[in-house]
Amino acid sequence: MTVPRKRAATIRDVAEAAQVSTATVSKFVNGNQRFTAEVEARIAQAVRQLGYSLNPMARGMITGQTGNVGIVILDIRNPYFTSLVKGAARQAASAGLNLIIADAEESTSPELGVLQSLRRRVDGLIVSARLPAPAIESLFDSGTPVVFYGRPSPYENNHNVGCDNYAAALMLGRHLRELGHRRISYLGFSGARWSFERERGLKDAFKGVDARFRSFDAHAPSAEEGERLASTVLLSQELDDAIVTYNDLLAMGLLVEAKSLGIRVPEQVSVAGFDNLAYGRLVSPALTSVDMMGEATGELAMRKLVGVIKGQPSVHEDDVLQSRIVARESTGPRRTRVND
Repeated sequence: MTVPRKRAATIRDVAEAAQVSTATVSKFVNGNQRFTAEVEARIAQAVRQLGYSLNPMARGMITGQTGNVGIVILDIRNPYFTSLVKGAARQAASAGLNLIIADAEESTSPELGVLQSLRRRVDGLIVSARLPAPAIESLFDSGTPVVFYGRPSPYENNHNVGCDNYAAALMLGRHLRELGHRRISYLGFSGARWSFERERGLKDAFKGVDARFRSFDAHAPSAEEGERLASTVLLSQELDDAIVTYNDLLAMGLLVEAKSLGIRVPEQVSVAGFDNLAYGRLVSPALTSVDMMGEATGELAMRKLVGVIKGQPSVHEDDVLQSRIVARESTGPRRTRVND
C-alpha cells in the first residue's frame, strides 16, 4: 500500500491560516515589506505550523537570525588569510552556518563600506583589530557580535584569538642568536600593530650580547614590496648576518632579488619570516618561518563567535595559540668575517 505524500504547504495555505492576503504573505517572506507586530506574528506562526519553506531573509525576520556569519580578511592575496578562512569555514559548517568572506584590501578608511554592508547580512563577525577604529566602533554600536583575530587587541571586552607576536619573534630571535648572528635587519610593516610587537621581541632576544639592529618599513606586506626593498636592505651597508621580515611574502620577494644580486642565502645572509605559508617550502632556498597558526586561529575564532551568538556564558579573554619555528634552508650559522 502506498502512503500518500503529504502536500507541501503553499503561500495560499499560509495566507488563510494567518487571515491575510497572499500578497501580504509574499511581501513578508521575501523581505520586501514590514507589517505590524500582530500581523507578522500571525504569519510567522502559520509558517512554522505549516512547515512552509522560507528563504533566508524571511527566516531571519522570524527567528531574528540569518544563519550567516562573516569574516573580514585584510588582504585576499595573502595566503595566510586563506588558512584563516579555511579554519573558520570548517567550524562554521559544523555549526550549520554559512560563511561570508569580505576583503578589506588593507584599507584605512574609517567608514570601511565592506564592513558596514556585511554586518547587515550576518549574525556575527570575525575581524582584525587592525581595522580602522571608527569602523570597529560602529560594529559595537550596532550590537553585532564580534570576535577578533591577531594579537594584541585593544578591545578587552571581546574575544581575541591568535599567537603572541612578541613571543613568536623572541623565539625566532633566539634561534638566530644561537646560530651566531649579531647584525640583524628587520623589514617591517608599520601599518600593522603586530609588526611593532615582532620587532620588539626580535630585539629583546639579543639582550646581553653585542648586537646591531637596523629597521626598514615596507609600504605593503607583499612579495612585490619585499623585492622592491631588497637592494636597499642588502646593499645599503655592510651585509647583515640575518634579515627578518614581517611576513613570509616580504621574505619571498627579498629572496628573489637577493638571487638576482648574486647574494647567496644562507651562506652570506640568513633570511626568515612569519606565517609559515605553504609556498615557503617551495621557494629556493626553502624559507625558515614562524608558524602563526592561521588555520587554528580561524577555527577557534569561529568557535568563540558561535558561542557568543548562541548566548553561551564565557569570559572575554585572549586565547593565545602557541607559535613554532619551522627551520628550513634560508637560515644557517653566521658566516666568518675577515675582521672577526
